[in-house]
Amino acid sequence: MATVTLKKKKAGQKTISFHKNGLHESLNVPVGEKIPASKRAAALAGNYGAKARKQALFAKNVLHH
Repeated sequence: MATVTLKKKKAGQKTISFHKNGLHESLNVPVGEKIPASKRAAALAGNYGAKARKQALFAKNVLHH
């Protein structure tokens, strides 16, 4: 798993490190494919566990996916 670091863009922000393709692995979707909307919604609802929910929120709010 590759770790990606997003550097701060403004004063007061922190750098963020995360595992690339972590949500794909949690949802059992191959890395090259797009995550279906139904699985993304289920992950946000917590149906795939707490880790997948956090990853889905991160993708939605920080990565804007």
